[in-house]
Amino acid sequence: MTLLTLQLARPMMLLLLPLLLLPWFTSNQVKTISTTAFIPVDPLSNIISCIFKSLISLVMACLILSLTGPYIPEKTIQRIASGAEIVMLVDRSRSMDDPFSSRDKAVAASRSVAKENSKRRIANQYLLEFVNKRPDDRFGFILFSNKALDLLPLTNNKEVIRAAINASSLGKGLSETNIANALIKAAEMFNQQSYRGSRSVLLVSDGGQEMSAEDKQLITALYHRENLNLYWIYMGEITGLALHNQTNDNAWAADRPEKKLHTFFESLDIPYRVFETDSVARFSATMDTIDKQQTQTLMVEEVLPQQSKASPFLWTAMIAMLLLVMAQLYTVWGIRKL
Repeated sequence: MTLLTLQLARPMMLLLLPLLLLPWFTSNQVKTISTTAFIPVDPLSNIISCIFKSLISLVMACLILSLTGPYIPEKTIQRIASGAEIVMLVDRSRSMDDPFSSRDKAVAASRSVAKENSKRRIANQYLLEFVNKRPDDRFGFILFSNKALDLLPLTNNKEVIRAAINASSLGKGLSETNIANALIKAAEMFNQQSYRGSRSVLLVSDGGQEMSAEDKQLITALYHRENLNLYWIYMGEITGLALHNQTNDNAWAADRPEKKLHTFFESLDIPYRVFETDSVARFSATMDTIDKQQTQTLMVEEVLPQQSKASPFLWTAMIAMLLLVMAQLYTVWGIRKL
């Protein structure tokens, strides 16, 4: 039931409202006289009596209305902010459990699976910082190895996003990587979503993949249709791969899956940038760069939770009762003074 702009949780309590008339059917006259003809008319006393009765009725009305449980229901509002909608693709393959301290083989030989210095945990650490710095962004999260798991659709709920990223740090990775399936799922997250602002896919991986012609055709169509930007944070361990350095290409580098994937990304004809991160410092700088780039206007949907509105009625009842108590104390004081 609705009362003005408020919803009522217990509207049946309104049946108590006739009790408001009780003060008007009672008399505070304490003396009995044979006739009132000799009593002079006192308009001021009548006015004061009406005020007191009105205050009593007001107290009862406020208490009854507070018992109905008035509230403003949950609602969604739109506001303009700066940010982006970002789907994060995090590689869950076994190689992401390797240490991220150095690229040389001497360090890689002392492999520690899924420890604090693994590439996966370091990536998740900086992804968490990235999420914390962007309060208005909508994030989605996909974890992939041989299959892509869309753990979290696009949402503004930062607690859920942080929980999904932390959960991806658990366990051990698998041996296979299917980047094509992950890229397709990322684009499909934007399907049937109203356009709110900049849309980006953030791929975090240490390897590449040779894709079929069908996958390439589907990815190209999806990324053009959804108007997506693409970032690739490459955490690979191949020395001299030079993903974005076309002048140093050689037959060995051109045949690597990573190089072929990079070439395909460049052919998509969408905003695309690759970042080679071989250290924690470079990974941090990469996230700062992406953070600065994704600051376009964004339409944000904010959910306002249900708000109880019983307090104003209770405060009003308390103030009215305080006035009645003060009046009663003044009456007692006046009687004793006489």
